[in-house]
Amino acid sequence: MIPHKVIINSLATVSLLTGCIGHQKEKAFSADGTKPNIIFILTDDQSWDALGFAGNNIIHTPHMNNLAREGLYLKNAFVSTSICAASRASIFTGLYERTHEYTFGTPPLRDEYMYESYPYLLRKAGYRTGFVGKFGVSVNDGIMDSLFDSSVLTFWPYLREIDGKQVHLADINGDHAIDFIRSSKDQSFCLSLSFWSPHADDGAVEQYFWPEYFDHLYVDDEIPVPETADPAFFDALPEFLQNTLNRTRWYWRFDTPEKFQEMVKGYYRMVSTVDSVLARIRLALEQENIADNTVIIFSSDNGYFLGERGYAGKWLLYEQSVRVPLIIYDPRVPVSTRGKTFDEMVLNIDITPTILHLAGIDVPPRYQGESLLPFYYGKPDNWRTGIFLEHRMEINPLIPRVYGYRDDSWKFIGYDDKPGLIELYNHREDLHETRNLALLPQYADKVDYYRSICDSIIDRLISDRVK
Repeated sequence: MIPHKVIINSLATVSLLTGCIGHQKEKAFSADGTKPNIIFILTDDQSWDALGFAGNNIIHTPHMNNLAREGLYLKNAFVSTSICAASRASIFTGLYERTHEYTFGTPPLRDEYMYESYPYLLRKAGYRTGFVGKFGVSVNDGIMDSLFDSSVLTFWPYLREIDGKQVHLADINGDHAIDFIRSSKDQSFCLSLSFWSPHADDGAVEQYFWPEYFDHLYVDDEIPVPETADPAFFDALPEFLQNTLNRTRWYWRFDTPEKFQEMVKGYYRMVSTVDSVLARIRLALEQENIADNTVIIFSSDNGYFLGERGYAGKWLLYEQSVRVPLIIYDPRVPVSTRGKTFDEMVLNIDITPTILHLAGIDVPPRYQGESLLPFYYGKPDNWRTGIFLEHRMEINPLIPRVYGYRDDSWKFIGYDDKPGLIELYNHREDLHETRNLALLPQYADKVDYYRSICDSIIDRLISDRVK
């Protein structure tokens, strides 16, 4: 797939929407000609740093850490849209929200896009496809049956009574996943396992729920308060950014020191619960003698504010909201090729062509992401140098419609509903994005440059829509 290009001021050609060229035919490490099993695990609201391997010294995620240590860890992974509905639609279809046009409050995701989704194409190619957990996308009648041989959709509450015992939803999802693995062991399969955790139960006072076996975790820990949680930082924000749903939910979770400690520990326990289910899944693969031919991809549908900037939630384009964990573990590759960490920027829309590439299936020309398998060989040539980010939902006035662009040093942010409000951060020097440089005269050309990039990308994404 050839990257889309845009000419900036007739001087420079910048690769915008896709990654590198010409990798679709590279070897996918099929040892004996058999197709690998693929398990794609997706959490909900897990920020990139809610992971021990990312440098978090408090959170207990030994099995996620092992997966990263034994596989490829993409430390600069992002979602193109930070909300579950649009992000999951992008993961299924390999398309930006601006193209597929699906989020909360819109009609169902169009059939044409779902007929090029990874589960549809894998099933058509002979894979047994399964889904367990939170689907999170509205589709038309009959689409689910065309995607999956087996689907078990689960919903809140997190804790429920089964056979007289309290069981957590993450463990229920794990049980269903293991059942699918065991029933599919004699053929190639792709399982999409989508957890609700660690998403808060927004309707409950407690917000976060975990199984009793993790009551002991974090009891003696003191969770550090983020630098930008200082009230003075929030008070200095423009009024438009003070009055968002992020602030409303901050009052639910983090508005006192005691509540902050309680809620973050609950959030961490929910991540740790997923980690324990990951261990059970890997054990089941070993017991069924298919671990050596099963690729595991692990990520999250969006990031999450844990009090940073005086916020809770996601939706906006700051790092905590858009950056997620992403791990690819492939036991078929040589040991010397495993255990690598990469700094390149990758996107949730890259997961879709990666899954197809693993299965030896041609990637549809419509896809806007790139396969990540070239990272097996080291840093790819001509990988993207920047990423486009957006949030388009219109049904809640407390969630701004926002767009932006991030490269290895700069992040530009604009708002549809507040055209005069722009942000520009040098995130390499200003890690927490605290100093908005957009209105300083010496950065005017840079603001114009990034605005031009965004305008060009938006035009292209709109033109890529199904007519």
